Amino acid sequence: MRLLLLEDDIRLAGLLERGLRNEGHAVDRAGTIEDGRWLATENPYDVLILDVMLPDGDAFDLCAELRANGTWTPVLLLTARDAVTDRVRGLDVGADDYLVKPFAFPELTARLRALARRGAPERPTVLRVGQLEVDPAARSATIGDHQLSLTAREYALLELFARRAGDVLTRTEILERVWDWAYDGTSNVIDVYVRNLRTKMAEIPVAPRIETVRGIGYVLRPDTPRGGLKVAVDRVRGRSKVEPAATA
Repeated sequence: MRLLLLEDDIRLAGLLERGLRNEGHAVDRAGTIEDGRWLATENPYDVLILDVMLPDGDAFDLCAELRANGTWTPVLLLTARDAVTDRVRGLDVGADDYLVKPFAFPELTARLRALARRGAPERPTVLRVGQLEVDPAARSATIGDHQLSLTAREYALLELFARRAGDVLTRTEILERVWDWAYDGTSNVIDVYVRNLRTKMAEIPVAPRIETVRGIGYVLRPDTPRGGLKVAVDRVRGRSKVEPAATA
């Protein structure tokens, strides 16, 4: 997932950012309402993690402003204030969840997974694409009886493909979702990680295939026959139509 972390406590922000990155998430970090507002409106995030009390305002007002302007990204509020009135206010201004400090890191990651599911129509806890099963809670991926051994970044990329199975993902979308805005390398890094995933999945006879859509990006297809497919792209950001490839 790509996350925005708005937290002015440098030590806590550093710990959370490091922990989330170790989980394979892309994290953009801000310490003021002004910076958080700009990032939240200029980038596509799966969840916004907002500390309530900040030097230049509070996240209640920011959340209300984002909702009023049509930003519906799930919001998780972090605060040391545990009064019922504060929790009610946070939910009333449009937040989706509320976590009181101090909290256990596994609880934070579990809440993030729950919030990310709310953005999908069916909100499954385990993502299934043909024989592929991706479990965000366990951060594991299996194809049939085969467990895939993946790095954190490989897993994050595969989870994105599984969440958007059948959609043609552009290189820009992939960089935005799996890497953060501070990444200053080239999009060739995507090719490297896609090649790694393909190599690991190719060891299994019946497995989904990550197909290249020339000039656009990649798409995950369930249990694609090795004969290949011709992808006729109806739209870049969304579903694509598949036609059988001509055989020689």
